[in-house]
Amino acid sequence: MQLQRLLSFARKAVDEYGMIQSGDHIAVGISGGKDSLTLLYALHGLKRFYPQKFELSAVTVDLGFPDFDLTPVKDLCRELQIPYEIVPSEIYDILFHIRKESNPCSLCAKMRKGALNEAVKKMGCNKVAYAHHKDDIIETMLLSLIFEGRFHSFSPKTYLDRMDLTVIRPLMFVDEMDVIGFKNKYELPVVKSKCPVDGYTKRQYAKELLRQINREHPGAKERMFHAILEGNISGWPERCIHKRGKDTPGKA
Repeated sequence: MQLQRLLSFARKAVDEYGMIQSGDHIAVGISGGKDSLTLLYALHGLKRFYPQKFELSAVTVDLGFPDFDLTPVKDLCRELQIPYEIVPSEIYDILFHIRKESNPCSLCAKMRKGALNEAVKKMGCNKVAYAHHKDDIIETMLLSLIFEGRFHSFSPKTYLDRMDLTVIRPLMFVDEMDVIGFKNKYELPVVKSKCPVDGYTKRQYAKELLRQINREHPGAKERMFHAILEGNISGWPERCIHKRGKDTPGKA
């Protein structure tokens, strides 16, 4: 995927769900993976021409895994001239040594997001950007159906009233395969996860299930995504599509 196409999809999300206003200071949550680095490029590019002017920073919550070297991410942020902060934590020790969790993902996500949001507020940001893409949204819907018995997925934009912080997801129209293509084309400095349960989660199960469904029924993934967009899911903001063609990326 070319950078221009990435920017087109990001602007589509930002415009249709009102994710960015003038004066915003947005922090990009960086895990070191392909998704968050792609998001960093997207918002860095968008910042250059988007009519609503905003500031951009980056932040990583270091979970404390041994040998997790963020030097490549530091170098990238320096190259892009984006302020970058690393927040140390003891999440790894708490999950695997103190509590010895057999299924740590849910608690890890809660602790990581809590630490990230607190750091973002201390940095003076009013918004934080998460790197969830289209596949993540559909996989979350599948997990919700299978394990919770409800049709639900996380919102493109969410206001956290207790934190006075808004979460945005500008990659929501980007397919994971396009993220992989972007990573390869632009040689993103991905820092591999050190988590021992990476690849053995319910999320991974949903990812493989989605691939199987779409392989056996071509186009099923897009139909599921359309159902989510049109599903009147509780908590989702109203979608503004009058300025662009419906479900097509706009010009960057």
